[in-house]
Amino acid sequence: MVELMVRPGCGSCLRVEQQIRPIVADAGAQLRVVDVTASAGGELAVEFGDRVPVVVIDGEEFSCWEVDSEELAEELAAGGAEAQRRLT
Repeated sequence: MVELMVRPGCGSCLRVEQQIRPIVADAGAQLRVVDVTASAGGELAVEFGDRVPVVVIDGEEFSCWEVDSEELAEELAAGGAEAQRRLT
């Protein structure tokens, strides 16, 4: 699961979403866009606040502000291969 932490009115967030959406789809993963300002108790806003956009893969922070498309594709491919090894 790939999560993109965003906040309303964030132009960089929209740009990164458009950048990573096809990469995530090509990897066969799911993208969940999360508005950090809408989290219960404001926990996500405190954690990610001014650092959005933040890409989180399987609960681990991958990048903030900028995303290297090639590194993201490699990370998703490696994660998929690792998951396949655990299943066999």
